[in-house]
Amino acid sequence: MVTDELRQRIAASFDKQGLMATLGARIVRVAAGEVDIELPFAAALSQQHGYVHAGAITSAVDSACGYAALTVAPADCGIVTAEFKVNFLRPAIGQRFLATGRVQNAGKLMTVCTGEVRAITDEGEGKVVALMQATMVNVRQ
Repeated sequence: MVTDELRQRIAASFDKQGLMATLGARIVRVAAGEVDIELPFAAALSQQHGYVHAGAITSAVDSACGYAALTVAPADCGIVTAEFKVNFLRPAIGQRFLATGRVQNAGKLMTVCTGEVRAITDEGEGKVVALMQATMVNVRQ
């Protein structure tokens, strides 16, 4: 169960991330072991073919995995990324993107998460454009 205190802690941490503000990203859902971050399409985030850049997609899903890990971390810990791998399945074409991070296994020091990013179109389609496997580390604060 995610308490209001934890939701506020996650929101405050997210608000400190300059990159997420630059990308226009926002947290849209926090649940035990899961977090969704929405990233709107913006031409400023595109690469040379007009798709959203892989760096923007990766940043959103990395943060989603990190905050998912924070939902199960000890109260005196923050989270940092130890490693991740991303597979891009198709071009990131859509009006917005939904990055979902999910905890797969939480240990005392490390948490393994999976993430996915869906491209949302005007028709409401949600094709998966990227998958992530990530290891997050609890850091005492």
